[in-house]
Amino acid sequence: MSTPLLNVNGIEVIYNHVILVLKGVSLQVPEGRIVALLGGNGAGKTTTLRAVSNLLAGERGEVTKGSITLRDERIEKLSTADMVERGVIQVMEGRHCFGHLTIEENLMTGAYTRKDGKAAINATLEKVYNYFPRLKTRRTSQAAYTSGGEQQMCAIGRALMANPKMVLLDEPSMGLAPQIVEEVFEIVKDLNTKEGTTFLLAEQNTNMALRYADYGYILENGRIVMDGEAKALAENEDVKEFYLGMGGGDRKSFRDVKSYKRRKRWLA
Repeated sequence: MSTPLLNVNGIEVIYNHVILVLKGVSLQVPEGRIVALLGGNGAGKTTTLRAVSNLLAGERGEVTKGSITLRDERIEKLSTADMVERGVIQVMEGRHCFGHLTIEENLMTGAYTRKDGKAAINATLEKVYNYFPRLKTRRTSQAAYTSGGEQQMCAIGRALMANPKMVLLDEPSMGLAPQIVEEVFEIVKDLNTKEGTTFLLAEQNTNMALRYADYGYILENGRIVMDGEAKALAENEDVKEFYLGMGGGDRKSFRDVKSYKRRKRWLA
């Protein structure tokens, strides 16, 4: 991997001063790449993203060990607003849109911090509509009355309105129909290829994430247990068995399942 835009080095995160969630997580995100954080619910994916975007304080969490650098600048003590100024935008899990605002009004909120003038902002808006033609069709509709897929597209589009260098995308497939999930990931890949936007995405849908990512990290119980090029991970027998639902067809009983789970050698 090339020189990283983002470098997370051995971070620990504690909530409420007592709950240890991340236990020495290290990862790198090179500029212009798509990096996937994989793992089940509760593995620590969202916490990792929040540590990078400095959203932990709102959840009574903090980074207590390790370091996070963006282009060699330590960022653990910066505010979320500071991160936005540096071009790091998080798209939260759950498609957070302002329900009472129209799609276009939601998108324009993403440009709030920009200082390059109305013409540049309007040009970005048209670019967002080119990537998300469905949003252009629904531009005057209240976000609350649009579909889940349209709300997810709106949330990503709003992030793009800030002209980000890196987008942190949390569970983009959650609650969406498979066809819409594929459409969203195709747009992410398109944005990465054509605009050079860097993505760090947290995703439970391992199969979909590995199809579109360049590199992947697998989290379990707050630790990175495996990482590698996305293609290599997709072909790895352990990943196939434990995360892609392939293999292991001889398990007959709950006892077999427990024994099977103990074979995860990285949990030993």
